[in-house]
Amino acid sequence: MLSFKPWSDSKVRDFLSSQSRSTFSYPEVGATAGGPPPRYDVDRTRVRLGEGAATWGLAVEAVRMWQMFNIPWLRLCWANSPRRPGTDVAVMVHCLCLWSLNACRIMYVVEDESPAQMRYGFAYGTLREHAVQGEERFTVEWNRADDAVWYEILAFSRPSRLAKFGYPLSRLLQRRFALGSKTAMLSAVCR
Repeated sequence: MLSFKPWSDSKVRDFLSSQSRSTFSYPEVGATAGGPPPRYDVDRTRVRLGEGAATWGLAVEAVRMWQMFNIPWLRLCWANSPRRPGTDVAVMVHCLCLWSLNACRIMYVVEDESPAQMRYGFAYGTLREHAVQGEERFTVEWNRADDAVWYEILAFSRPSRLAKFGYPLSRLLQRRFALGSKTAMLSAVCR
């Protein structure tokens, strides 16, 4: 959905309510848990946040509070949304003179612990009212061997039928989001 101004909270609530009956916009739901499917653009973004248990705790809390979306040109609706399967969120993006509103649904949560590492995060997929088709996984990882804490985004996407002409701009925004998300996580963890 496009607009020349940001949507009001009530309009976003109506939008999300209408999306509760929507299905995912692509068939490979959950593929970020394994390997990205063919015929999609794949983006992997990774940044080292620091070391140790204190950094790990801050990183997990940042993901729980959706801090990776703390980017000036976009707004997550809403940051208090629970990170559990079935939760719908909207991402409001400002680009040029337009605002777009895009619907996503959380598919799974990552909570892995082994002697070698700990991982926490979640993945969401696009619903019918989204400019692209695909999914993104946001995780933090603590490698115990070197004590390093990492933030990673794994995403795959392709244009929806209506967005093929705007896909070069969409790819630019995806790369810009990855950079902004890394910066937001570094700011949240390295205070």
